[in-house]
Amino acid sequence: MKAIIMAGGEGTRLRPLTCGLPKPMMPVCNRPMMEHILHLLKKHGVHDIGVTLQYLPEAIRGYFGNGADFNVHMRYYVEEVPLGTAGSVKNAQKFLDETFIVISGDALTDLDLSQALEFHRKKGAIATLVLTPVDIPLEYGVVITNGDGHITQFLEKPGWGEVFSDTVNTGIYILEPEVLNYFEPGQKFDFSNDLFPILLKEKQPLFGVSLSGYWCDIGNLQQYVQAHQDCLTGKVSVSIPGEQVAPGVWVGENTQIQAGAKIIGPALIGQNCKIGAAAVLGTYSVIGNNCLIGDQSTLKRSVLWDGVYLGSRAAIRGAVVGSGVKINTNASVYEGAVIGSGSIIKERALLKPDVKLWPDKVVESGATVESSLVWGTAKPKGLFGIEGITGLSNIDITPEFSSRVGAAFGTNLPVGTRVGISCDRFAASRMIKEALACGLQSTGIQVVDFCQGITPMHRYAVQASNCQAGIHVRISSQRADKVNLLFTNDRGGNISRGQERKVENTLAREDVRRVEVQQILPIITMPQAAETYIEHLTGAVNTTALKKSGQQLVLLYDLDNLDHFVSGALSSLGISLERFAADQSTAEPRDWQWYQQYLQELAHTVQNKGRAAGAIIDPNGDRLILVDGRGNVISDDLLTALISLIILKEQAGPVIVPITAPRAIEALARKYQGSVVRTKTSQQDFINKIINHQVSNNAATHHYLMNFDALLALLKVLEFCACKDITLEELIKEIPNTFLNQVKVEVPWEDKGRVIRRLIEEQDNDMELLDGVKVYHTNGWALVLPDPEEPVCRIFTEGDSMEIAEELTHFYTDKIKQIIAT
Repeated sequence: MKAIIMAGGEGTRLRPLTCGLPKPMMPVCNRPMMEHILHLLKKHGVHDIGVTLQYLPEAIRGYFGNGADFNVHMRYYVEEVPLGTAGSVKNAQKFLDETFIVISGDALTDLDLSQALEFHRKKGAIATLVLTPVDIPLEYGVVITNGDGHITQFLEKPGWGEVFSDTVNTGIYILEPEVLNYFEPGQKFDFSNDLFPILLKEKQPLFGVSLSGYWCDIGNLQQYVQAHQDCLTGKVSVSIPGEQVAPGVWVGENTQIQAGAKIIGPALIGQNCKIGAAAVLGTYSVIGNNCLIGDQSTLKRSVLWDGVYLGSRAAIRGAVVGSGVKINTNASVYEGAVIGSGSIIKERALLKPDVKLWPDKVVESGATVESSLVWGTAKPKGLFGIEGITGLSNIDITPEFSSRVGAAFGTNLPVGTRVGISCDRFAASRMIKEALACGLQSTGIQVVDFCQGITPMHRYAVQASNCQAGIHVRISSQRADKVNLLFTNDRGGNISRGQERKVENTLAREDVRRVEVQQILPIITMPQAAETYIEHLTGAVNTTALKKSGQQLVLLYDLDNLDHFVSGALSSLGISLERFAADQSTAEPRDWQWYQQYLQELAHTVQNKGRAAGAIIDPNGDRLILVDGRGNVISDDLLTALISLIILKEQAGPVIVPITAPRAIEALARKYQGSVVRTKTSQQDFINKIINHQVSNNAATHHYLMNFDALLALLKVLEFCACKDITLEELIKEIPNTFLNQVKVEVPWEDKGRVIRRLIEEQDNDMELLDGVKVYHTNGWALVLPDPEEPVCRIFTEGDSMEIAEELTHFYTDKIKQIIAT
């Protein structure tokens, strides 16, 4: 059998270590990653090896040559332009004239390739994917097979709502030569995204074999450090260079260890090193070749590459240090710091935790480095949550961090792009907005400031002002001590997950664009954005009907943030407004729960005073709770059904609702000859589906955005009642009874994929995998949805009665707990 090692990766998420070095050449326990793969192939009898190259190909060719020094025969195939995984292998088609294995040169594994080959031949497969279970499958290709190993479904990099297995594609494939005939040479083509779906569609023998053992796709710095620890502890079976001079301590040839030096295993010291007197090398220390460790210096949980000089009494804690770095006397480097090759840290200098230093930088004597010398400390991946970026005000979300986020967002947009920014009334939000603006300007973005406002105003202003993107800063409605950054696209909808990942990757690389001073554009201020939005609101309803109805309302809302919008809209429509008397004497932000504590009191006020309706509006203008004239509360699923009913009655097009919305909406759609479109639960998917439908069908925006604009929804409900001359309570009566229940079950991150996979595998009823796993039962349904921000799964149920809904909830709660326990 022959093999192809794919070694074209740049390793951008591993910068600054991969600046000038291809990822497969990064050392793991003093050997390039790709050399460990070479040893694995030899172990399983593969000696004829091709290598696909793209980024800095000479670095790999120069190290491995023709393979003679490693007792293999190697040849190389260089991509001039990126061709994708399958496209790069296609370059070697003439070489691949028999069954061959494809394996990545930048992963670490000891999986049994002989077992995979035996499975492949036994099944008569045209392609066999090597699979393995992982704790958190979000960054991998998730794969499901049936009982005999046939692949039935797979999905690249799913969100938690799409995870249906914890078994992922390792990127190791056993293939027959004919698979390369499915596409033309020079064509960008990927195995997972392009070739395997074709084979699956054409019902070719496409199999997956799940192997136990170690596999790690070293994609970030944390995984890189962990890989060393796994090697030293024997978690992965690899050949560690050097002689094991004590349990868990390996030392290379010609290395000198001075008297009094203390080495605490597991640890590895390379060749031609000198360890000074009284130096201390703690657990998980890895020192490359030709390193000099000074007297009384200390090293703990750190990885040093070749040729590093560590001066006397220097201290390194949990850091990664590139080749040729000089760290002088009494200098200190702390947890998570990364120093690029060729850099110099002078005497008594201090690198604080998580600082990244790009190659060939100099830190002067006595200096304290608190952020990276390039453009700052990166936030970890997974920065975006359910909606944008959320964190504690001035702790997680600081001005410094916000400026970097603005720069990262701007880097992924063309120079000169118009980006609208806005914020709510709070000082913390204004501070963050200004920091974001600075970051955006530094990348050549044209910032358009909509000033103070609410979320729906921002969404409308972005589109109305011809901006290509936007950022709105607001105090979180869930926790008043947190701030939320909402990123929008040119239509006012949330940016895609792909765009979120680009921002995260840019922050991780700390590789933002900096434009020349002439390209820094002044901020355009648009204080009229609020008035324009109010005009939009009043223009979306029948002004004559509302004025004629003379409706009276009781409302509770944040006066400072919302009153301009509420009063401006209602007064122009002849609607009488009574502000509910709640304690808003302090200027501190309030969360959504604070407003809801007044709900019953508000309902009594509406009923006792004979008002047409009442409402609570959240400070961002996103959420709404209605109260009818009899004091009945209309919120959440019932409000969704009410909005759907109005759209259906007005024949305004299909109703677009999340997968969790009640079945009553379908019943109403049948009654009014309408249709229902279900979306994923995330607001990102929900609102973008609505906006995309509106654009593609040239439909009226206001009908659909009622779900996300509390003021618009309130006005449209009042307008409908006025035009039809009915009360809100009469309208609500038309909605069939709904019985929904919702709970959350604690599920560790590492168990989420397994829970969803087992639920799918053990399910006999009809199910849907649009978002999580939705299972249909005789008298109801249940949806199990992994939460993207918390270690929980959420269970949504609906039944013909509340008892049935609760029974389904209990059933799936118990089932999830049983899966976790096994």
